[in-house]
Amino acid sequence: MNHKKYKKENVKNKINKNMMYRKSEKKEEFYNSDQIEGRNAVLELLESNKDINKIFIENGEKQGSIHKIIAKAREKGIILVEVDRNKLKQMAQTENYQGVIAIVPPYEYCEVEDILNTAKEKNEEPFILILDGIEDPHNLGAIIRTAETAGVHGIIIPKRRAASVNSTVNKVSAGAVQYMKIARVNNINDTIHYLKDNGLWIIGTDMYAKNYYYNEDYKSPIAIVIGSEGYGMSKLVKDNCDILTKIPMLGNITSLNASVSSGIIIYEAVKQRNLSK
Repeated sequence: MNHKKYKKENVKNKINKNMMYRKSEKKEEFYNSDQIEGRNAVLELLESNKDINKIFIENGEKQGSIHKIIAKAREKGIILVEVDRNKLKQMAQTENYQGVIAIVPPYEYCEVEDILNTAKEKNEEPFILILDGIEDPHNLGAIIRTAETAGVHGIIIPKRRAASVNSTVNKVSAGAVQYMKIARVNNINDTIHYLKDNGLWIIGTDMYAKNYYYNEDYKSPIAIVIGSEGYGMSKLVKDNCDILTKIPMLGNITSLNASVSSGIIIYEAVKQRNLSK
């Protein structure tokens, strides 16, 4: 055996492995961060006091709300990096980034118990949203925005086969994800049983239900289940609901967008709860 050749190849293999390791570390570091894009979303992020690693802004002449973003970032001691338009465009994950991108740590999901504690701290009956397989991040973002404005205590989403919180979701929600508690669970049905054990009624939305949504009582501790865009709720989730309800369809189209459906049901609950005060 040529020991010199073997030693040389061994060293080469070690170098290659180290290079691969460093590349994977960089990839992991990128994967474990997210970015918030657009002026309103970044302003909401700055107002929320969430952690921000750094903010990239387009160099050149500054106009409008970008001055407010720069001032708040400097006030909080956040790193500001000016880059040219092409660089920022390459970084952007959405089309409407408006010359500003904030790099943040990964979204911190909460526990279901944290959502229940939020309701308890506010001395309110729990008002929770369960999303059974919403796959479109635009729908998820729109639902979060509506839920936050309506005072929903928290949202529960599954870990698999569903959209998670990312830059698109944050953008569509207009920054509402910074204020909304979101729990990501392994099993929706186990979570439903946990909520029932804690005194909540589970209300599912299903186009084949007999009762209309406005005839139900939403003043009690409740969790409203919204099904996926294409298939609605899974059979087991539907079976585990205490009540099934539907929105009347009077036209030729027999279904609504998931975010629109959730908005209709959510604000019926808001109306009933406000009238009962």
